[in-house]
Amino acid sequence: MHNKMLSQRFCRLYSTSGATKRFITTTTAATYKSNVALISNLTTKNQRVAALPAITTKTLAKKTSSPSQHDLTNPIKKLYYSSDTAAAAAASTTTNTTTQDPSTTTLTDFKPDPADISRLEKLRNIGISAHIDSGKTTVTERILYYTGRINEIHEVRGKDNVGATMDWMDLEREKGITIQSAATYAHWKDHNFNIIDTPGHVDFTIEVERALRVLDGAVLVLCAVSGVQSQTMTVDRQMRRYNVPRISFINKMDRAGANSRRITDQIRQKLKIPAAPIQVPIGSEDNFKGVVDIVRKVAIYNEGPRGSQIVERDVPADLVDAVEEARGELIATLAEVDDAMGELFIEEVEPTVDQLKAAIRRATIGRKFTPVLMGSAIKDKCIQPLLDAVCDYLPKPTEIKNTALDLKKDEAPMDVIPYSNVPFIGLAFKLEEGRYGQLTYIRVYQGTINKGTTVFHVKSGKKIKVSRLARMHSNSMEDIESAGAGEICALFGVDCASGDTFTDGHQYSMSTMFVPDPVISLSLTPKNKNSPNFSKALNRFQKEDPTFRVHIDPESKETIISGMGELHLDIYVERMKREYNVECTTGKPQVAFRETPGQLTKFNYTHKKQSGGAGQYGRVMGYIEPIAAEEIESNPDKPPYEFVNNVVGGTIPSQYIFACEKGFMDGLKEGFVVGHPIVGARMVLEDGLAHSVDSSELAFRLATFYAFREAFKASRPQVLEPVMSVEVTVPSEFQGNVLGLINKRKGMIVDTEVQDDTCTVLAEVPLNNMFGYSNELRSATQGKGEFSMEYKKHSPVLPGLQEEMAKEYQKKRAAENK
Repeated sequence: MHNKMLSQRFCRLYSTSGATKRFITTTTAATYKSNVALISNLTTKNQRVAALPAITTKTLAKKTSSPSQHDLTNPIKKLYYSSDTAAAAAASTTTNTTTQDPSTTTLTDFKPDPADISRLEKLRNIGISAHIDSGKTTVTERILYYTGRINEIHEVRGKDNVGATMDWMDLEREKGITIQSAATYAHWKDHNFNIIDTPGHVDFTIEVERALRVLDGAVLVLCAVSGVQSQTMTVDRQMRRYNVPRISFINKMDRAGANSRRITDQIRQKLKIPAAPIQVPIGSEDNFKGVVDIVRKVAIYNEGPRGSQIVERDVPADLVDAVEEARGELIATLAEVDDAMGELFIEEVEPTVDQLKAAIRRATIGRKFTPVLMGSAIKDKCIQPLLDAVCDYLPKPTEIKNTALDLKKDEAPMDVIPYSNVPFIGLAFKLEEGRYGQLTYIRVYQGTINKGTTVFHVKSGKKIKVSRLARMHSNSMEDIESAGAGEICALFGVDCASGDTFTDGHQYSMSTMFVPDPVISLSLTPKNKNSPNFSKALNRFQKEDPTFRVHIDPESKETIISGMGELHLDIYVERMKREYNVECTTGKPQVAFRETPGQLTKFNYTHKKQSGGAGQYGRVMGYIEPIAAEEIESNPDKPPYEFVNNVVGGTIPSQYIFACEKGFMDGLKEGFVVGHPIVGARMVLEDGLAHSVDSSELAFRLATFYAFREAFKASRPQVLEPVMSVEVTVPSEFQGNVLGLINKRKGMIVDTEVQDDTCTVLAEVPLNNMFGYSNELRSATQGKGEFSMEYKKHSPVLPGLQEEMAKEYQKKRAAENK
């Protein structure tokens, strides 16, 4: 056991004399053995302490002192000094557990109802997310079947043409993809699950955003062959944005080329999160039979109709060594991220099953680790152990910190109390047009919402009666009388938008979800221009989907729709035809070009207007400069522009500074080169001059607007185009064809990976060059190639292309001015 526990992958080793330090990284089985031999020479406790990561060493070195001597706002120290392991896990995600609720009740003196504590203890709010075609919806279908939520399994592309339960839209079943997120609930053993199945296609990324915004945990599904793909990395970023703990499930273990160890390595390397399997596969590919639970050291098999019976047996003799090695790796990985497991490591104590489970749970909820499970949903194998892992390792609602803003106290943050016997706070995260009017999905964060009562819509200030309350199961529903803290429910007939907050009357607001900007647009014209349903459909779709935008082109007077990709817009055009009987013709897709300043340019502008009586006067001085692309990419949640006020001495009175910022914002709306919005601009206001009579907010707003326009025009502006991260997977024999197609479209190859008979190419390609790529790829690979793409960044177009675009824009403007 001594050697196995010392298999830590990142060990800091000190020589016995202490004069020299050696760093050894164990990454392979070969180096593992040599490192064990070296570590085995460390005979004293102090030497073993030195072999742990610095953070663990420092914490353990101080552990002999009293907890009262420590700053318990430190989340790591809380893990040691809390007597309640669940509370300790929650402490790892928060630094302050004492705040006021709407009734000025603090977390320290609040007494939740015992029945409510018991209910929340067994509640899990989870999402199922993945790259497209990883088997996510198939996994969800098995979850519903094994939990007794459905009586029969239907496949995404099944021969019965019924389709999976959660893919209820006709378009979803025809195309075999998830378009909208769908909610359901289920029971497993003594636990209750609220589950949201999300789309895997990047065009519908807003569905993933709003689901993860309201969930407490997630299951990240990966393909056992393809592993971490482009949308997997997008989902990973979204999970990090909303601090969502996850467990990883490697699906399709029955496929040729399946390799769980390689996929686990990809999770560590590409997603940058410590990971270790908690299962070992029994057999592989066509011979995949089940898994060995590393924690409990038992083999698990699915038997009976559709694998509904779980049978546990002894570990197969040929896997005993592999299980011991994997268990050592799990313990070593946990020792790096969990202090309690690190202490056991130092003391050379074999962890019990309960200790190991507790460490996995703490590290997972603290988002320091992801346990890796595996199975084959299509073959009905190993889904039940996944459900057990959700219960064991993902958080209950009370272990996740959520905050609201007190609008009456300058938006001061306050902790939400996740129990039902306090004032109500809920967040609307999804809208959907149902048979009985608008359906509003709400996550209850605090308090209880009851049928027949009224709730307060914070944004509008209106009170709304809850005439009907339901719990959703795909596109069907079950009427309920109330929903308590931690629950997900739906209201009917409520006029609101995604991200709106509802309360019992208090002015509190919860943060909304991140909404990415559209990257593609096209004109839309109804064949029957007198159809009233055209505007009705567009208004509805805009309300339901924040990434779907509609505007009227001021020059051509055409209706322009914008979205996240070709498929995104195609789906809405098709839905207009099916749901509203409105057929439309579409124009050529147009990408979302942007303009940006090319260099630092100073400005000194005076706006003066005199026409009798009080006039207008405002003078502004300063400079504009481009914001580095790296700065924009590293802060995706911040606006891609900035206004900086460096005025000192009151040369511009403080009451006019906000008007100056408004003038800057006005100037960003349209550039000079091709007439597209301006991004990546920083305007620094340094000085100015005001008139005691003629100066006003309007004068300084106009002065700043014209100053920015002049400076931008002189800054040698550049045109930016959206660049997509493109991932192409083809049989290796077609690798040359794929590389040729990407080069033809002026793409840049980022990485090429060959596994067995499959080649994966990762490239960055301008979106404007990707139209029609699907047909070309199909022709070049005999229909065997597949690709996915997502927005990566905006980059400058080639100088020749910018010149062409500028000439075309000037011709268009000249023709309009005639």
